[in-house]
Amino acid sequence: MADRGASAPSLPDDWPAHPEHPILALNRMGTFDWDLDTGLFHMDAQAYEVFDLTPEEFDGRPEGLALRVPPLESSRLDAVVSQAIKDGSENYGTYFRIRRRDGGPRWTHTQGYIRRDATGRPRRVVGIVRDATKELEDSEARSLRDAQGQALRRQTDVVQVITAALAHARSVQDVIDALKDAHGIPNLGATSLVMGLVEAGRIRLVAEGPAGSFVPGTRITRVEEPYPMGEVVQTLSPRFIESPDEFAERYPILWPHITGLHITSAAYLPLIAQARPIGAMGLLYNDRLGFSSEERAVLVAIGSSIAQSLQRAMLYEQEKDLAQGLQQAMLPRTIPSVRGADVAVRYRSASAGGSLGRDIGGDWYDLIPLPGGRVGAVIGDVQGHDTHAAAVMGQLRIVLRAYAAEGHTPATVMARASVFLDELDTDRFATCLYAEADLATGVVQVVRAGHIDPLVRAADGSCRRIPVEGGLPLGLSAEFDSLDYPVSTMELDPGETILLCTDGLVEQPGTDLGVGIRALTEQVEQGPEDVWGLADRLIAVAEERGGDDDVALLLLRRRGPDTAQAVGRLQQHVASGDPEALALARHMIRAAVRAWGAGDRADEIELVADELITNALMHTEGSAIVTLRVLTGSDRRLRVEVEDSSSALPRRRDAGEDGVSGRGLLLVDQIADAWGVEARGGGKAVWCEFRMPQKPDGD
Repeated sequence: MADRGASAPSLPDDWPAHPEHPILALNRMGTFDWDLDTGLFHMDAQAYEVFDLTPEEFDGRPEGLALRVPPLESSRLDAVVSQAIKDGSENYGTYFRIRRRDGGPRWTHTQGYIRRDATGRPRRVVGIVRDATKELEDSEARSLRDAQGQALRRQTDVVQVITAALAHARSVQDVIDALKDAHGIPNLGATSLVMGLVEAGRIRLVAEGPAGSFVPGTRITRVEEPYPMGEVVQTLSPRFIESPDEFAERYPILWPHITGLHITSAAYLPLIAQARPIGAMGLLYNDRLGFSSEERAVLVAIGSSIAQSLQRAMLYEQEKDLAQGLQQAMLPRTIPSVRGADVAVRYRSASAGGSLGRDIGGDWYDLIPLPGGRVGAVIGDVQGHDTHAAAVMGQLRIVLRAYAAEGHTPATVMARASVFLDELDTDRFATCLYAEADLATGVVQVVRAGHIDPLVRAADGSCRRIPVEGGLPLGLSAEFDSLDYPVSTMELDPGETILLCTDGLVEQPGTDLGVGIRALTEQVEQGPEDVWGLADRLIAVAEERGGDDDVALLLLRRRGPDTAQAVGRLQQHVASGDPEALALARHMIRAAVRAWGAGDRADEIELVADELITNALMHTEGSAIVTLRVLTGSDRRLRVEVEDSSSALPRRRDAGEDGVSGRGLLLVDQIADAWGVEARGGGKAVWCEFRMPQKPDGD
């Protein structure tokens, strides 16, 4: 280490070198001697001629050559010399261009010999310079042009790679990530990227460059403020800044905040789509000065490609926001609490790429509180993945809810919804499953329109599929002249959970639907006991699997015995000549009277109800509607109503010794505590009531 009082470095005794060789003179080569300790740069007369300088114009320092050496060439020449010194090389050679006094270019060649001391430290560079213009016009010129062509092809390849990456961008962040990727902007040599979007006369930054490069007050700026991005947005022209001095001069407010980044040049490009600016982008460099015409053309081409991708991404995000808003508006805002049940619902949008709007679909769920402690659970899927499917879904959900709330039977609810969709003037159809549950009895009536079957998880955690006879999807019934939706009846015991879902939860690419249902069954068995945790688990599995279909899920768990004291109401449609419907009605009655605590009177109630149904089917031409409900007040009574479309009133009469007909109402009169007939529009309802034991207090 040198002493503090050491004198300034002195020149070598043999400085400057004066090599006198005939070959140098013959080839019009000039010589130079560069002392690295003092920084002095000596040239002979021939070297002055090569650089087209006079001794009076040169101050004896390498920086003085900037009068003839353009910044880009000077930067490249410095890089060659520095690399040779760093590598321990003894010499170097390169071609570079100078700008002559008349403004014309001249190709120049230099070779230097690096002298080092005993420790290997470089002390001097002695070399030659010569006019290489004619030489490069021949073979060397062709080689250089080939090299330039290769460089241009590399830049063109970068444009193609970036354009290909941008083609998959679906959001503004995807565009930024593609540009920052190793195959993106870094291939052009830029050290950082800054990008802003135009919004209502302002520019909002969406990419800020390297960490720590944020300039206070520039997150959102007005277009007219003196910043480079605002300038290119206003002029619709790129701005190339070729040196730090130019940057500081043009943008004195911005420059002090980024001096620590050692920026040497920058390119700011307007992002123009459909003849209007949507944003601006800045590429910052710290290892170069200036831009060639080819490089400028490449950057402008990249800017155009980025603008198109940004516009697509912004339109996609707008469409997605609209679609998701529509989807949320069409789905129930809240799910009502239901006494006697735990309910969980979930929705997951599709995650597949593709056209705008693919993140929305026609899947829906709904929960409909009904009189008498009943509840309707709906799951459905309108064909398609777009805003039209969501709009159709919303209308279908509303009308199906209205039909159920009006008190129609499950089969009628489904049939009317199918007619509505057919008359909606749309080419879409829908699958649907509607389950109407009486939480007091556990009786569940299920109607299926082309949808997948429900699952039931038992209290012990086991899970099974419930086969349900089904009809055509909604919207197709009228077309095929079929509005037949059979009703299946099942019992949901306390602690059991019914699961309704759309096919997005079970369908897996390349596998059979049955495989997906078996996999779902295993997931339900292994999932948490509570419906909310189970719903989260199932949706998480769907998220991990991905897929191009959305998912709707509804879980309803019947609670324990406390639900038995709820006031119940059940209804069943029985078609004339349909023995299966009659059997389902009998099953419903049997389950209800026992669940509602009829005690010893259960058999009597079943007998009377069966008699009323049989009479309605035998003595009228239409179907019958059977309604059971519990009436509360001073005493508990179970009421059975059988409604038909005939206005003819029944008569009680004594049957002859050999007669059979006429005994029905006598039986009703003897067993029921009260009975009667009520007019119902163009038809009637025959009813009877039975007193039931009071529930103990606290039950």
